[in-house]
Amino acid sequence: MASTGCCCLTTEPALEDARGLKCPLPVLRMEKRLAGLPAGAQLVVLATDPIAKVDIPLYCIQQGHACFTSSVDGSLRFEITKRSDGAAA
Repeated sequence: MASTGCCCLTTEPALEDARGLKCPLPVLRMEKRLAGLPAGAQLVVLATDPIAKVDIPLYCIQQGHACFTSSVDGSLRFEITKRSDGAAA
């Protein structure tokens, strides 16, 4: 019987550490990182710039990505799921 691999493998989300960077660099680094990921992939972005709290979720809404925002140890944490190829932007 041939094996097709495990269907339950979990992969860690990609991480973009933009702490210490000022607007617009956190969004630009996130955009570049997302461009290299497949649809459905997850990216975690860490940022300290308070403007990122507005800019990153707004970018995600405009592009059709899911974004969950939280604060951890004085940093903003954005958990982003890249939109499916068929999703409208």
